[in-house]
Amino acid sequence: MPPCFLSFNPPSTSISKFISDQPFLSMLETNCHSIKDLKKIHAHLIKTGLAKDTIAASRVLAFCATARDLDYAFSVFCQIEKQNLFTWNTIIRGFCQSSNPRVAISLFVEMLVSATVQPEKLTYPSVFKAYTHLGLAEDGAQLHGRIIKLGLEFDPFIRNSIIHMYANCGLLGNARKLFDENTDSDVVAWNSMVMGLAKCGQVEEAWGLFVKMPARNETSWNSMISGFVRNGKWIEALDLFCEMQDMKIRPSEFTVVSILNACAKLGALEQGKWIHDYIKKNDIEMNVIVVTAIIDMYCKCGNIETARQVFETAPRKGLSSWNSMMLGLATNGFENEVFELFSELESSYLRPDSVSFVGVLTACNHSLQVDKAKEYFKLMTETYGIEPTIKHYGCMVDVLGRVGLIEEAAEVIRSMPMKPDAIIWGSLLSACKIHRDVDVAEWAARNLILSDPDETSAHVLMSNVYAASGDLKKAVQERVKMKEKMMEKQPGCSLIEVNGEVHEFVAGGKWQFSSAG
Repeated sequence: MPPCFLSFNPPSTSISKFISDQPFLSMLETNCHSIKDLKKIHAHLIKTGLAKDTIAASRVLAFCATARDLDYAFSVFCQIEKQNLFTWNTIIRGFCQSSNPRVAISLFVEMLVSATVQPEKLTYPSVFKAYTHLGLAEDGAQLHGRIIKLGLEFDPFIRNSIIHMYANCGLLGNARKLFDENTDSDVVAWNSMVMGLAKCGQVEEAWGLFVKMPARNETSWNSMISGFVRNGKWIEALDLFCEMQDMKIRPSEFTVVSILNACAKLGALEQGKWIHDYIKKNDIEMNVIVVTAIIDMYCKCGNIETARQVFETAPRKGLSSWNSMMLGLATNGFENEVFELFSELESSYLRPDSVSFVGVLTACNHSLQVDKAKEYFKLMTETYGIEPTIKHYGCMVDVLGRVGLIEEAAEVIRSMPMKPDAIIWGSLLSACKIHRDVDVAEWAARNLILSDPDETSAHVLMSNVYAASGDLKKAVQERVKMKEKMMEKQPGCSLIEVNGEVHEFVAGGKWQFSSAG
């Protein structure tokens, strides 16, 4: 064991000078490799009386906050006799970046009412970030008012944090006003606006700002690519990624995850493989998010074997990776493998969640195993205490309906604690068409129309139900209703990748997407 700070006795004179001197800092860096080491050092500081020194406690506090042990950091903070601006800013910043940013706001309020230390300009960006994480832009607007009164509204760090808060929380008018008022906005402000517009579905406006940006960084490209993917513009996302490669800009893990999602949506297997190879060749970290995105891409492109290889060899896989693999197996017809994988999950250190049960219920649905679906539904609610969502109820309605248990499926809908959506009513209606149950079909169709008046499937499926039961007059009447409402059935389409190009085939013609890669 190397020489440790614990065996070092500082001179009794001028404790503060010793703490601020290089010997203490170098020993802290040399011997403190983890929060466990720090706690030993802190224990020694307490024993020797050094812990009461504000500078010493500040160093310990900063390490705790950086190491994300905020419980310990908070205990250190509370033990400091004379808290200064640095200690307040450190603990507020630590909590604003944590999973509990509300504590950061509470600490800020406590700081405001304290008689000793008041916030200054470096304090405010962290507080605005906490409001952003919580989606509380309206509350943050009150702090914005304080900033104006203090004359700090032109500080670039504060201004950027306010723009980001408004844009991220959907208050685009407020964000744009601040953005336009500053003719010298930096790349951070531009990125916030692009990200906020794309997040709120205004992807064309986001693109308009992106092309006007005087300078771009990695975040700029990632924000625009993820914005395209979020809004279903997958080809545009792939094209922009190719342009990013031409500009020799190294993508982050967030960029490759967005591109993998685009490939998954398009069924672009070859391009997805290229991205996977790119990740391996460029040493992009195979963290849980990246691993899950790769598995999801291969599953949605139908390459289950490779998806399973990625899953089995992944250095780190979280619950999301397990869930993605189970859902992929279920949707590709490997139901027994789903049940086996779920058993492995139960035996692991992880605990199945709501999505895990969507996976096994989907497998039950596809394999028409009603009894097994009921067992898993009971296991979910009684053993794991998971409250069923509309997706779980949808799986139950679908499997019951497909095997002809129409009344039981209808009873599940009646027992739901939430309002059924158009998907559930459509599922029941489709089952009624297969099993020619006109009465339940009419009930489902009425509710489907109430749920989504513009949905054409209610009339189309009811027409088919009537036709299957031999009532051609009512079948024709449903088609007439569609014409009277000027409703048109959307043509079916499918996607296929050929030689690196993704093509969309539509009933009545063929559309070709541009090549992306």
